[in-house]
Amino acid sequence: MNNFTTEDMIRFLYNEMNAEETAQLMAALEADWTLKEKFEVLKSSMGNLDSLHYSPRRKAIDAILRYAEDTAPAENNLQSK
Repeated sequence: MNNFTTEDMIRFLYNEMNAEETAQLMAALEADWTLKEKFEVLKSSMGNLDSLHYSPRRKAIDAILRYAEDTAPAENNLQSK
C-alpha cells in the first residue's frame, strides 16, 4: 500500500487523481485510521476556505494611492486639481 502524503490527499479533494490513484487512496483511507483523521481535517479545512474573506489593510491601500499620485505624469496631476 502507498504512503500517501498531504499533497496526495489535496489532489484527491480537488479531483486531480486518476482512477487508479483514487482507488488506492480510498482503500488506504478505509484501512488506516490516522490517514483518515488527517484526511478529515484537510476536508474540513477545505470547506472553511470559502467562508474566509480577506482585504488589504487601509494602510496598504493608502500607500498604493500615494505612490500612484506621486508617480503619475505631471499633466495628470494638473488635471485633477
